[in-house]
Amino acid sequence: MKQVKRKAFAYITHQQKLLVFSHLKAPEAGIQVPAGTIEEGETPEQAVLREAWEETGLTHLVLDAFLGEQERDMADFGREEIHYRYFYHLRYQGRPQAVWQHAERFSSTSHDWPLFKFFWATLPDQVPILIADHGFLLPQLIERLG
Repeated sequence: MKQVKRKAFAYITHQQKLLVFSHLKAPEAGIQVPAGTIEEGETPEQAVLREAWEETGLTHLVLDAFLGEQERDMADFGREEIHYRYFYHLRYQGRPQAVWQHAERFSSTSHDWPLFKFFWATLPDQVPILIADHGFLLPQLIERLG
């Protein structure tokens, strides 16, 4: 039987740009948006804000809208998991750097923390292909942004 995990996904925008990242220590992980597991007792809204901060280091994030959900079988990535995904639009209201690196120090007890390289991709046509359906609700986001 497949393990079920609940995940919160953050489409973080600044003006007409979407925040995406790559794993510097694991390039095979592809280009992604901030996302993570919803912890016990946590709402999806709480999880998306926590994950966005933990993964990016950004403050000045505002939850703008719930965009929708998706059920995703992860078998094509060799995982016996079903992900129930909740997608949110967050707006960054700070002064963005074009590119930066951030280590997610909250992901494990070891000091081999994931190191991410973040950059802003212009919507709608300069967003790279996102791995594992991370871009599932990008059309809804683009429509919201006009």
